[in-house]
Amino acid sequence: MSKSLKIVIAVIICLAIGYGSGIATQSSITTWYPTLNKPFFNPPNWLFAPVWTILYVMMGVSAGLVWSKMEVIPLLVKKALWVFAIQLILNALWSFLFFGMCNPFLAFIEILLLWLMILETVKLFKPIDPLANKLLIPYLLWVSFATLLNGAIWWLNS
Repeated sequence: MSKSLKIVIAVIICLAIGYGSGIATQSSITTWYPTLNKPFFNPPNWLFAPVWTILYVMMGVSAGLVWSKMEVIPLLVKKALWVFAIQLILNALWSFLFFGMCNPFLAFIEILLLWLMILETVKLFKPIDPLANKLLIPYLLWVSFATLLNGAIWWLNS
């Protein structure tokens, strides 16, 4: 399988996970979420979908680049892709916890674990493909911001 095809498949998987997360979000975005107290740095709602779409594409390209090195360093690539898959599942789980279950506290605990898994993914991707590593940095930064935002929302509403 070509590098390009691996990248396309990985991007489609990441976008599909994002789409599923969006479905969980829609149920509460116009009902429960507007009732919450939010910090002054809460971005406008319209910003989240384009940012996440860009991040999911970058994540997919990153994973595809790493996947394309499977024949060269299979053990390292397998480990890195397993960690990537775990963080992707945690990414989706956050939406279900925060928006689906309307539970900012549980989502906050979970996003801390997600952040650690993203950091581990970044570390594992670096020796495999430096570009793949760099493509995950905006994701790590956005989830860092999202962690702060989630914690503030939990604090302001507890």
